[in-house]
Amino acid sequence: MNLSAPTQLVYIVSLVVAVIGLLAGLGVVSFIPIAAFWIMTIAYVILAVACLLRGA
Repeated sequence: MNLSAPTQLVYIVSLVVAVIGLLAGLGVVSFIPIAAFWIMTIAYVILAVACLLRGA
């Protein structure tokens, strides 16, 4: 299995989702009905899938 670096767009999307998860964990963003742990997990999965797929 060959890993490749994610594109800049995918990295920024993952970073934005992670920041939203961090803000939800700190209680700044309270309108999101998902726990902060799952938001951070989604950000990591987005980044991991982009590393596994070539050109993503």
